Amino acid sequence: MRSKFGRRERLFGYSIVFPYLAYTAVFWGYPFIWMVILAFTKWNYFSKPRFFGIQNFMRIFTDSTVLRIALNTLNFLAYLIPMVLTASLLFALALTKVRFGKTFIMLSFLVANVSSGVAYSLLFSNLFAVNGPINRLLDRLFGITIPWFSNPQLAVFSICLIITWKFIGYYGLILYAGLLSIPSSLFEAAQLDGANRSQIFWKITLPLLNPSLITVTVLAVMLTFGIFTEPYLITGGGPMQRTTTFLIYMYDTAFKRIDPSYATTVAIVTALTSYVIVMLIRKFFEKEVSFV
Repeated sequence: MRSKFGRRERLFGYSIVFPYLAYTAVFWGYPFIWMVILAFTKWNYFSKPRFFGIQNFMRIFTDSTVLRIALNTLNFLAYLIPMVLTASLLFALALTKVRFGKTFIMLSFLVANVSSGVAYSLLFSNLFAVNGPINRLLDRLFGITIPWFSNPQLAVFSICLIITWKFIGYYGLILYAGLLSIPSSLFEAAQLDGANRSQIFWKITLPLLNPSLITVTVLAVMLTFGIFTEPYLITGGGPMQRTTTFLIYMYDTAFKRIDPSYATTVAIVTALTSYVIVMLIRKFFEKEVSFV
């Protein structure tokens, strides 16, 4: 079949496509192939990779640290999902009430999202320190101090609080866009029918905001599986390994224990687990929304 494009057009098309294909092959294809090779081999950076079969995968089932981290991740999810959803929704609802300076407020909250993880981790570790300003204030007002990072559950809670602070602007804008997409005529019709604010919120706003809420939930789940900077810098994975995450374990396994093959296997299993959880959330909670 003869092409309808001339030689010059075809060359132009290839010149556009080739850089993308080359980029994909170098930065996505090669790492992916190398990841698969590592998962089925034994390598220590210095010797040649040795075929190891599925022993790296079998090791995960007998690794007590992986089980501990899986429980930690569930613990993080139990705190982080309600916190980010509630804070982001309140932020989005507040934005709908603001008349002046809305752009400035949105940009102010987004600054946290683009801030250096190292910088704000150090900042919060000082704020929540045993002799930090928050504990000094609590001691002066109520005569108590809170072990923010030395108690296992409080350490998880504190880290989730920091992450929520970072992402409240980003997730809040997603929900704000969802709120703006709901036709105001629906609220007006509900008010004419005598619905109060609570009924409008629970019966109209939340159900129609489902796609945005699911988007934020999915992003938060993926974020939870990728937590690294905050616990690594603030608690070092402690106390009692309660804030050790999959990324911290992968990093330590690959670079401190010199076992990149097993670290890669843990990464693959972690990615598959987060994917399954995301698909389950979409299957059971995602609803099709129509404004017609």
